[in-house]
Amino acid sequence: MIEHFLEYDFLRHTFYTGLLIGLIAPLLGAFVVVRRLSLIADALSHVTLAGIAFGLLLEKKLATPLITPFYSGMGFSVLASLFIEQLRRVYKAYQELAIPIILSGGVGLSVIFISLANGFNTDLFNFLFGSVAAVSQRDLWSIVGITIIVLVVISLFYKELFLLSFDEEHAVVSGIHAKRIHFLFIVLTALVIAASIRIVGVLLVSALMTLPVAASIRIAKGFKQTITFSVLFGELSVIIGLIVGYYFEIPPGGTIVITSIIILLCTSLLRKLLSYRHHRLQS
Repeated sequence: MIEHFLEYDFLRHTFYTGLLIGLIAPLLGAFVVVRRLSLIADALSHVTLAGIAFGLLLEKKLATPLITPFYSGMGFSVLASLFIEQLRRVYKAYQELAIPIILSGGVGLSVIFISLANGFNTDLFNFLFGSVAAVSQRDLWSIVGITIIVLVVISLFYKELFLLSFDEEHAVVSGIHAKRIHFLFIVLTALVIAASIRIVGVLLVSALMTLPVAASIRIAKGFKQTITFSVLFGELSVIIGLIVGYYFEIPPGGTIVITSIIILLCTSLLRKLLSYRHHRLQS
C-alpha cells in the first residue's frame, strides 16, 4: 500500500509530510498536555481557519493572489499566539481567559471572510478535514523547515521546557526566563498547527497533538518515554489514516483521528490488563 504513495509525486509529498507531522505534533503535544494547555491548540486552529479563509478570499477576489491560504493561515496562527501571550499578561489572575477570547475571535473572522466571499469551493473542505492530494512540493519544504526549527528548539531548550512544564515556580527561581521560553513555545505550537492543516485539517489538528500523548500516558513510566510513545503513536496514526483515507476516498483527518482513538482505547485496555495482572500476582 505504501508503494502507491511513493509512486506519484503528489502522494509522495503527502506521505513525507504526514511522517513529519506525525513526529512534531505529538512531540510538542507532550509539553502542551503536561502544561495543561490543550485548549491552545483548538484556539490557534480556529484562528488558522480565519487565515485560510482570508487567503481563499484573496484568491477569489484577485487574479494573482499575494499569498496562498496555507501561508496566510500560518501568519494568522503566529499572530494569534502573540496575542495570547499579551492577553495572559493583561489578565494575570485569569490567564485562561486568553484562550476563549482568541478562539472566539478566530471563529468570528472565519465567518466574516467566508461570508464576504459568498462561500468557497472544495478548497475550504480540504483545509477543514485534510486532503491526500493537497500537499504541494512547496508546502512540503515549508513543513521540513518547520520540523527542523521544532527539533532544534526542543533540543536546545529541553531542560527549560521540562522544568516549566512540571514546576514553573522552581524554574523561575532557577534563573530560567519563563516568559521568553513560553513565548517561544507558543509560537512553535502555532507553526506546528499551521503545518498540520494540510494533512489533518483545521478542525482536527488539535487531536493529533493530544490523542497520541493521552495514549502514551497510559503506559509510559516517565516523561521521555511519554514523548517516545507519543511520536510512535502519532506516526502510526498518520500512516494508517493516510492509507485508509486514500483507499476509501475520504478525508484523512477523520481516519487519522479515529486511528488515534483506537490506539488510545488499546493502551487503556493494556493498562487495565497489566494492573489486573499486578494485583493477581500480589494476592
